Amino acid sequence: MWSAKRCREGAKSLSKTIIIGSASAEVVRFVAEEMYPEADKITIVQDNLAAHKPSALYEIMTAEKARQILRRLEFVHTPKHGSWLNVAEIEIGLLKRLGIAERVGNRQELEKQVGAYQKKRNAKQVKIDWHFTTTDARVKLKRLYPLIQP
Repeated sequence: MWSAKRCREGAKSLSKTIIIGSASAEVVRFVAEEMYPEADKITIVQDNLAAHKPSALYEIMTAEKARQILRRLEFVHTPKHGSWLNVAEIEIGLLKRLGIAERVGNRQELEKQVGAYQKKRNAKQVKIDWHFTTTDARVKLKRLYPLIQP
């Protein structure tokens, strides 16, 4: 997932399910040049997928332009284990397996299938039984939690 934030002027977000290689660079380019051309700093929140590399910008534009964009970016990575993103990925996997036909002809049909699946899923009030507690997180991810002195 990608999320972009303009420093002084509120926030917007842009999400993609799977972004690899130069496609991820194109998303970063779009965020920097189209969504936030005047932003001093843009924070990109992303998972740890190996394909999300800042160097991919150099594949789709000149080195000068890539450097110009990269100077304005701050990349923040979600934790590799125990991430909220895992829950989202589980739901997307279920949607792909149970809610969408193998081939969808157009966007309207896709929205219809996703809407029907979402309606059924919400009616059942299905929840993920998440076993990774805050206490577990503080132990496993202790380097990410600040020490607070009383």
